[in-house]
Amino acid sequence: MPDESGQLWSGGNGGGADRRVGTRLNGAPGPMGPFAPGAGPDFASTPAEKKAAANTIETELQPNTKKATEHADEATGAAGKGFDGWETAIGLKTVADTWDQQVKTLMGRLAGEKTALRGASSLITGNDTGVGDQLRTAASGSKLNGL
Repeated sequence: MPDESGQLWSGGNGGGADRRVGTRLNGAPGPMGPFAPGAGPDFASTPAEKKAAANTIETELQPNTKKATEHADEATGAAGKGFDGWETAIGLKTVADTWDQQVKTLMGRLAGEKTALRGASSLITGNDTGVGDQLRTAASGSKLNGL
């Protein structure tokens, strides 16, 4: 099934279970945000856009990922109980443990991205201010000033 970019995606379920998740990266529309071919000349974003992205991670992605994980854990646990005493139950337990580790890794990455987004604006502003101060200091002490 082609998406907005013309890319053909195979869901494997005849398209019935396919779900599209829109991304809101740097406020750009479309499934690939500003990284889509021809999306723009640069990857710049404003402090407000960084804050909005960090807030989206905090208010949507992290809680929804946690809910999905809990739902999957409950469903897998119930299925495992139904197969108690069979090798299938052991397999389901292994899958659940792997899933939980992957979710833990994902949640850590989301937290890291959120922190990075929130810190990026102050870091860039601080660097700009620091370079400006250095240039002003260097210019005021120039030997050309007395000529």
